[in-house]
Amino acid sequence: MGISNDQEFKAALAALNATRQRQVAARFVQPVHALSNDARVRSALEVAARPEPDRAELELAYQAANSARVESFTRCGRECDWSDQAGHFVARAAALCVAPDPAADLAWQAAMQTRMARSCQAVAEGGGTDNREAEAQYRILEAFLNY
Repeated sequence: MGISNDQEFKAALAALNATRQRQVAARFVQPVHALSNDARVRSALEVAARPEPDRAELELAYQAANSARVESFTRCGRECDWSDQAGHFVARAAALCVAPDPAADLAWQAAMQTRMARSCQAVAEGGGTDNREAEAQYRILEAFLNY
């Protein structure tokens, strides 16, 4: 199965149950997690990657990741730089990955947050934006589905 556009990508994600969406969402965030220097984000991704984290683990990880998200948003106030904004999107994606009551499209939402993080990183580095993150996500999903 080859995924070549967002319509196919979104349809493949929608076919996954919540546990598998959580796992693949964590895989989408892994390549950009270093854009957030917050250990709570890394910890949340470790919980999300597990096959069956219990609700208590998810709640603790969500609270921590959400705190990281709120703090990063606060830093992005009036004097935000693009690197801080990238970290905010990563924290937001990590929080989605461990939400105890996840949205039906949590993997899609996490994927979009990581794309925003990558775009912010590109701007911070003085480059333009492109579609490489989307293409990388297609490959991650294909590998996940074939595992």
